[in-house]
Amino acid sequence: MPAGLRLRKGDEVVVITGKDRGKRGRVQEVRPGDLTVIVAGVNIAKRHTKPNPSKNQKGGIIEQPMPLGLGKVMVVCPHCGKPTRVAHRVDEDGTKERVCKQCGEAIVVQEPS
Repeated sequence: MPAGLRLRKGDEVVVITGKDRGKRGRVQEVRPGDLTVIVAGVNIAKRHTKPNPSKNQKGGIIEQPMPLGLGKVMVVCPHCGKPTRVAHRVDEDGTKERVCKQCGEAIVVQEPS
């Protein structure tokens, strides 16, 4: 099973390696084909752009988040607040859910408001 299925858009994650180690953020996008994720406020790159009047685009230096490898992030459990591995459990009614390996509680994606 690819590791990309363990993360979902909206999960809170912590970076465990690299220049942004220890930073937390929400997953904005999951790219299962590349095995990468984009996390808000983490791995920011500066891009220099020219103005393009036809697209109504200003020029200047734009900061944008770049993708991170899935192995560089861990899910933070919303119940215990610790970085954790993700297990899967099938309920009595047949639904599959993600479970925190630390506390055993279900990990549900909180919708951004």
